[in-house]
Amino acid sequence: MTSDLVTYQEMPEAEGELAAFVRRAVGRHMNGETYRNAVLADEYYRQRNPTVREFANVLFTAKGEQVEDFTASRLRIASNLFKRLNVQRCMYSLGNGVSFVGDGEQGPDRTKAALGPGFDDEVRRLGLYALLHGVSFAFWNLDHADVFPVTQFVPIWDENTGVLRAGVRFWRLDSKHPLNCVLYEEDGYTAFAEREGSVLERVEEKRAYKTTYAEVPADGLVVAVEEENYSSLPIVPVWGSDAKQSTLVGMRDGIDAYDLIKSGLANDVQDCAEVYWIVENAGGMDDADLQRYRDRLKLTHIANADTTDGGRIVPYTQEVPYAARKEALAQIKADLYEDFGALDVHTVAAGATNDHIDAAYQPMDEEADEFERHIREGLRDLLALQGVDDTPVFRRNRISNVREQAEMVAMEAEWLDLETILRKLPNIAPEEVPAIMERLGREEADRMSAAPFVPAAEEAEEE
Repeated sequence: MTSDLVTYQEMPEAEGELAAFVRRAVGRHMNGETYRNAVLADEYYRQRNPTVREFANVLFTAKGEQVEDFTASRLRIASNLFKRLNVQRCMYSLGNGVSFVGDGEQGPDRTKAALGPGFDDEVRRLGLYALLHGVSFAFWNLDHADVFPVTQFVPIWDENTGVLRAGVRFWRLDSKHPLNCVLYEEDGYTAFAEREGSVLERVEEKRAYKTTYAEVPADGLVVAVEEENYSSLPIVPVWGSDAKQSTLVGMRDGIDAYDLIKSGLANDVQDCAEVYWIVENAGGMDDADLQRYRDRLKLTHIANADTTDGGRIVPYTQEVPYAARKEALAQIKADLYEDFGALDVHTVAAGATNDHIDAAYQPMDEEADEFERHIREGLRDLLALQGVDDTPVFRRNRISNVREQAEMVAMEAEWLDLETILRKLPNIAPEEVPAIMERLGREEADRMSAAPFVPAAEEAEEE
């Protein structure tokens, strides 16, 4: 059986065979388990549970034949649990952006500035796709980072070392538009596109990743004067966990069970709201007569019943069996949060101490340690492409008892300097501290300049 993995050793040496290789690589990738799980994870992330959408109520006839029950309610409720859990884990570590230690001559501000103004947003996308798909890819595009998800990128690994040696970015607008591909190699990138008959053809020759252009003064033409590549492939894989798989794996059955039970409960509420009528001693009425009788009853709310011969009309309603389902929903949701290592804020009581809050965050911290380790490794590899040696730092985004934290800072204030106190106060953002310190410095200078000057001799006489 052919593997869905594409290796660097499979790449052809002849340039004329490159387009066919790219087409095969995309096809194998899209037939692989990683790609299929990624597409499925995107559906759950968009709150479009395919299991619930395709579910149908069925009945069995007396002969054992299975038929769909078209009389049952058809509510299909898809929860937002999958998105909620993944966004929580991602934003817990990356919601406040990425900072850098600044080793040697590389200051933290200098490192961050070199990564582009939108770097924090791209890192959040990188981390979220790594969780949803199991892995995502960061492409250093000259002066900023671009993120390639598994649904748009074919990784080409070295089968001996396991290192990413090349890759194919692919996309199309829809099924009616052509497929576009870009093959990224260590010595440049090549563009391909579908032509007539769905044949993939080269549309742009291989180009270097860094190109310097200059304008010719005589005729104003802009031409390339220098081309340069990076020391290695400028694409870095970033994994979401040690499992190297989508977070949907292992969670899908729990989410499906939750959504199906919730949908079933809603359908039962709607179905049981109907009033059922038992018409006694009416054997001479066929189905059409009963239908007209019910329609008239619903319209006029009045019914004629000949009780002389035992005729009678009795309404019946049903009670919805909700207690067991409600308990099942609560248990499944609690298990999903616990297995994922997430924090359900409804389990934290109002006014809880920071000790209780820290204990509730413990499973989330353990998962965040693993997640941040993979993000840190990917970002360091990305910085290495630019010759920068620095370490990313993450400031976790968590709730706390603000009053208790402020009281603790006030108790320690006599041993701390003013800037440290401001940085520890929970209601002051770190970026606000320099401005506050500057204002306090100006106020102190104004007070000193406004104070009357008293010579030392006068001070001695007064004493």
